[in-house]
Amino acid sequence: MKLWQGLLGTAAVVGALVGVAAMNKATIFSAIAHSRLPHVDPNQPVTWAQGPAEVPAGTRPPNVILILADDMGYNDITFNGGVAGGLVPTPNIDSIAHGGTAFANGYAGNATCAPSRASLMTGRYPTRFGFEFTPAPVAFERMVGTAHEPGGIVPPKFFKERAKDVPALDQLAVPTSEITIAQMLKSDGYHTIHLGKWHLGGAKGTRPEQRGFDESLGFMAGGSMYLPEKDPQVVNSKQDFDPIDRFLWPNLPYMVQYNGSKMFAPKGYMTDYLTDEAVKAIGANKNRPFFMYYAPNAIHTPLQATKADYDALPQIKDHRLRVYGAMVRNLDRNVGRVLQSLKDQGLDKNTLVIFTSDNGGAGYIGLPEINRPYRGWKSTFFEGGIHTPFFMNWPGVIPANSRFTYPVGHIDIFSTIAGASGAKLPSDRVIDGVNLLPYITGKATGRPHQTMFWRSGQYKVVLDGDYKLQSNEARKKVWLYDLATDPTEQHDLSASDPARVKTLLALLAKQDAETVKPIWPSLLQGAVFIDHPSGVPQKTGEEYILWDN
Repeated sequence: MKLWQGLLGTAAVVGALVGVAAMNKATIFSAIAHSRLPHVDPNQPVTWAQGPAEVPAGTRPPNVILILADDMGYNDITFNGGVAGGLVPTPNIDSIAHGGTAFANGYAGNATCAPSRASLMTGRYPTRFGFEFTPAPVAFERMVGTAHEPGGIVPPKFFKERAKDVPALDQLAVPTSEITIAQMLKSDGYHTIHLGKWHLGGAKGTRPEQRGFDESLGFMAGGSMYLPEKDPQVVNSKQDFDPIDRFLWPNLPYMVQYNGSKMFAPKGYMTDYLTDEAVKAIGANKNRPFFMYYAPNAIHTPLQATKADYDALPQIKDHRLRVYGAMVRNLDRNVGRVLQSLKDQGLDKNTLVIFTSDNGGAGYIGLPEINRPYRGWKSTFFEGGIHTPFFMNWPGVIPANSRFTYPVGHIDIFSTIAGASGAKLPSDRVIDGVNLLPYITGKATGRPHQTMFWRSGQYKVVLDGDYKLQSNEARKKVWLYDLATDPTEQHDLSASDPARVKTLLALLAKQDAETVKPIWPSLLQGAVFIDHPSGVPQKTGEEYILWDN
């Protein structure tokens, strides 16, 4: 892994030395990285730890399966509309909502993956412990921070003077003083399993198998290839206008690790493989309570579909949209396999299943409809970036076909799982989330939260009641929306209601005073346009935010 990280830095240095433009830098990255990717062993079988042969006597607490999609847009599932106007059915994901509660206003912990996952895993705002930005190699930050999108009118910034203050990639981690869901449940007798993406630390002491998970199969950093680029069973879509995409293709390996083993190749398409292993792990643990964190990298870039899923969607003519739709189709099928495994083992009635996405769909893939009806994308705090699919299902406990309309978030998953399992919440720290079970079963009424907060550097947001204020300090600009009457953020009230703006800015300042400085500084600041995805020429006067990472 260190060789790979060093390679990324070397590629950036070469690009800087020769003084080439951003597109030529990408070519250099490709030429070097393809010859120096980390060594990956052939696939090796995983033997999951077997639980008891029979169910022990006494009352058994519920199993918990937390399914976290990656970069799924609000409109990607047919429950909310669906890809290409509903041409890609998602019956299995939809069934979680139909069989339980759909949170109409479910919010991610952040608008990018790692801080959102940190919030979910701890029940706390990530700004309380300094995990404010998504870990990425300095070489990646440098490339994205110096690559000007074709047609772009707002150039990104790379803060090279800060690079010396950024630790090695594996060291960019949630502090070990934080308590994860897995640690909480393991201490209460649960067997704990992680599959897929981690992105919360890779150094000794910060990996999932050292942060409460008995078993972990996946990848520590932000992702992996789904299949090798030239595999005969894969269909690829590359977005040449996107510097992130240009970085990923040559630099992502196709690999997993099991409990800190050497890297080895998955068997087949990544999401299929992770689900194969999830089914095996459920079978191995059918006679004891378990917590499974199933976190595939689907549907994050690089856009890669199986040929079979791609061929099943001939009605979608646009190649990129068809690849994307095929990935959604694959993810839904695999969620269905996890749910079916619970039924096959007789566990479905005693399992709390939670489904959500780490943030909204990414504008940099160039698809305009993935977050509709909401404005904005991943890397913005407009609704499109943080308003995600969010469902809970527990037969006999959570009412079927129910809908909860007050705002809730990823911060609530920690406390809700504690409430379901009977585990004790940590008493030595602020827990920002609440147990949602009393609210969705009718035992509690009203709003779980009067206020909710988000922050990424100088970009800060507060939702107080129905009023949402965004403050983008780098632009010296605020937006104010009444989500009760304007849920898609069309009418900015900041000019007509200055008193409310002042009140909400004071709430942000108070929250900032309760948080800590980021563990590492942001290295780049870039414009994200709100009303169109990347690949579309930008126009003066269009709305945008400046995002820090």
